[in-house]
Amino acid sequence: MANLTTRLSGPSMNRRSAPPPPPPGRRPATGGGAPGTVRIIGGHWRGTKLPVADLDGLRPTSDRVRETLFNWLQPMLPGARVLDLFAGSGALGLEAVSRGAREAVLVERDPTLAANLRQIAARLPDGDRVQVVSADAVAWMRDAPGEFDLAFVDPPFAANLWQPALDAVASRMAADAWLYVEAPHDAAADPGPGWRPHREGKTRDVRFAVYRRDA
Repeated sequence: MANLTTRLSGPSMNRRSAPPPPPPGRRPATGGGAPGTVRIIGGHWRGTKLPVADLDGLRPTSDRVRETLFNWLQPMLPGARVLDLFAGSGALGLEAVSRGAREAVLVERDPTLAANLRQIAARLPDGDRVQVVSADAVAWMRDAPGEFDLAFVDPPFAANLWQPALDAVASRMAADAWLYVEAPHDAAADPGPGWRPHREGKTRDVRFAVYRRDA
């Protein structure tokens, strides 16, 4: 997979001292908005700011990683039904709809975060294409309605939920589905048989990869 790997690193990392690390379990937002926000970076809702609550485990995918990711996904997005399984700020699911996905289901266990996501969707043009579910992600998947063309699996790192989530997602994905997984470098986050690697990238903190379902 070496020829499929993208490495992202900041150009100023060698010229400046690194900032002090965040408290354990937290990471500051690294998007293009003000502190505590990320933004939708492409499509109809481009520039929309999404608040990032100061909660343990909430770790939004950075603008730079999302830009790379959605360049990979753009050919399959139009008309796709998307699942954002640990929605948090909603950055992945909302970005997908902004760029042409038919609809997205955002699953978020925290009721306050889920309520915020509903408010954001209600303010967006065609925001009814976004469904927000306040539930435990893995438990909800057992009875999830319908099939999904794309799933984002990016759970809180400390919870170590990759394997339960990937097992739960597998039975709800379309025959030609795509899957995104984000995890620390040392995490066991391989979707296993039935999925083939498509593209992979790395930052200093995370490995992110897109898989496609074997025909």
